[in-house]
Amino acid sequence: MRLRVLFSFLALLVLAACGDNRPAMVSTANEHASKAALAMLDRGGSAVDAAIAAQLVLSLVEPQSSGIGGGAFMLYRDAGDGEMVAYDGREMAPQAAGGDLFLKPDGEPMGFMEAVIGGRSVGVPGVVAMLWTAHQEHGRLDWADLFRPAIGLAHEGFAVSPRLHEMIARDKWLRREPATRDYFFVADPASPDGLAPLPVGHVLKNPAYARTLETIAEQGPEGFYEGEVAGAIVQAVTSHPNRGLMTLGDLKGYEARARDPLCRPYRAYEVCGMPPPTSGGLTTLMILGMLEPFELSAMRPGSRMAVHLVSEASALAFADRAVYMADADFVPVPVGGLLDRGYLRSRARLIDPLRATGKAKAGTPPGLREARANGSDLTRPGTSHLSIVDGEGNAVSMTTSVEGPFGSHLMAGGFILNNQLTDFSFVPERDGTPVANRVEGGKRPRSSMSPTLVLDGQGDLFAAVGSPGGSRIIGYVTETLIALMDWKLDMQAAIDLPRFVDRNGPVELEAGTPLDALKGPLEAMGHEVTVRPLTSGLHGVRETAAGLDGGADPRREGVVLTTRED
Repeated sequence: MRLRVLFSFLALLVLAACGDNRPAMVSTANEHASKAALAMLDRGGSAVDAAIAAQLVLSLVEPQSSGIGGGAFMLYRDAGDGEMVAYDGREMAPQAAGGDLFLKPDGEPMGFMEAVIGGRSVGVPGVVAMLWTAHQEHGRLDWADLFRPAIGLAHEGFAVSPRLHEMIARDKWLRREPATRDYFFVADPASPDGLAPLPVGHVLKNPAYARTLETIAEQGPEGFYEGEVAGAIVQAVTSHPNRGLMTLGDLKGYEARARDPLCRPYRAYEVCGMPPPTSGGLTTLMILGMLEPFELSAMRPGSRMAVHLVSEASALAFADRAVYMADADFVPVPVGGLLDRGYLRSRARLIDPLRATGKAKAGTPPGLREARANGSDLTRPGTSHLSIVDGEGNAVSMTTSVEGPFGSHLMAGGFILNNQLTDFSFVPERDGTPVANRVEGGKRPRSSMSPTLVLDGQGDLFAAVGSPGGSRIIGYVTETLIALMDWKLDMQAAIDLPRFVDRNGPVELEAGTPLDALKGPLEAMGHEVTVRPLTSGLHGVRETAAGLDGGADPRREGVVLTTRED
C-alpha cells in the first residue's frame, strides 16, 4: 500500500519534470472548499488529497449540507491503470437499534420531524473513516497537511454566505436546540425571541471545530472514533430528550468499506456508480438501460417527449428501488437481475411513447431470492457534491451528507451530527413481509447519493458528476448524464438545464423555467404534474480534446477552479 503511494508520488515528480502534467480542476459547492482543494493540487496532491481538504472546509462553511458528523460515498479512478474503486462511508445504525426505532408505543410510525430532531436519528458517522481509507491508498500529501486550510479558516472565521443565512433563517428547529441556537444566531432585541439568524457577511469562527480537526490531524481516525471527540458525540446523542442509542463501542467499531463500483454500458459510454447501500448508482443505471431503445439524441432537451420518456423510465426504476434496494450486507439485493439486459428491455416495453402508464409496480428481476415489501422513502435534501480531476487525470466523484438541512440539529466538537437513520423505513414490515430497508443494528440506511464516473468508448475518463437533493438526486444526475452523452452539451450547459424528476409519483417540473409550459401537455398525456422549486447542486468535470470542462450549479454557491498549465 505504501509502495503504491510512493510510486504514485515518484510518477508525479517525473511528469512534472517532463512538463507533461496537465491542468487539474475542482468543482465544489463553496469557494472556500474549492480553494482548499486547489491548494492541495498545486502542492502536488492527488484528487483524493484535494477531496479531503474540500470536505473538511465544507463541514465548516456549509454545515447544513455535509460534514465529518455525516457520511459520504466516493468513486475514485486511477488514470494510470484504469482501476476504479467505490469507497463507502455511509453511516451505520447503532448495534442496539431495531425495527421499532421509529415506532411509537402504539406501533404507529413517528412523525418525520419528530424522529429527525435529536439523538434518535443519528447514525455512526463514516466520513472520517472513509477519507482515511482512501488516503491510505491514493493520498500523496501528509494526512495532517490536508487539515490546514480548514483549521485556519475555523480559527480566523469566514463570512456567512447568502445561502447559509437563508438556510438558518428558514429552519425553525435550530432555535430550539442549545448548541445550534448559540452558534447560528445573534442577539436581536427586536425579535420576539431575542434572536436573529447570522447575517450575511458575519464573520463566523469555530474554535471547537478547529480543536476537533487538530486532534484528527494528529491522531488519525482514532482521534474521531475514540477519546474526547467520540465522548462528545455520544453525550450529545444520548442526553437529548429524543434519545439515541449510539455507544462508544459503536463509534470504535465503525468500518469504511471499499467496494466494486457498478458499471454498465450506455450508448458508446460506460457509466459507473456506487453499489448498495446507496440506490443511486443502481437506479440511474436502470433508467439509462430502459432508455436505450429510444433515440433521445433526436429529441430536444426539455421537450415534451424527452421529459415523458425519462419520467416513465424513472417511475419504473423507482418502483423497483422501493422494494429491492437496501444494504446488501444485510439483505440480498438482486443487482444482477435489476441490471439484466433482458429484464430492462421488458421494463422498457411498458413505456408507451404516447401515454403515461400511471403508478408503476415493481417487476420480478431474475435471481430474486425472497419477497420484499414496499418501504417508505422520507428524506430531506441536505447534501453536497464535489468532482475533482488532478494533473494526472485521476478522478474523484464524491457525494457527502448530513441528511436534512442541519442533520439532527445536534452539534458535538463544533460540527453538526447527521440524521441519516431516518433514511431507513420507519415501518419494518407490511402484512408480515419484511421491508428490505428496515432498521437493523449495524446496518447502513439506503441512500440516494449518486456520485458518477463516465468512461468514453476507449475506456478513458469522460466525466465526473453528482448532486445533492435527497431522492431527487437520482433524477438530477440522470438528466445531466443524458445531456452529456445524448445531447452532447458541455458540462455547464448540462448542469444549467431546467430540472424535472419522477420518483414514481407526479412529474415534478422546476418552477420558473421553460419547463413550466409542459404542465398542460404532460397532463394531456395522463401525467400528474407539479411545478415547484428543484434546487439541485450538480458539480461536474468533463474531459475533452481541448482540455478539462467544468460546471457548478447556479442554484447554489458552487465554484469551479483550475490549476494553470506549467
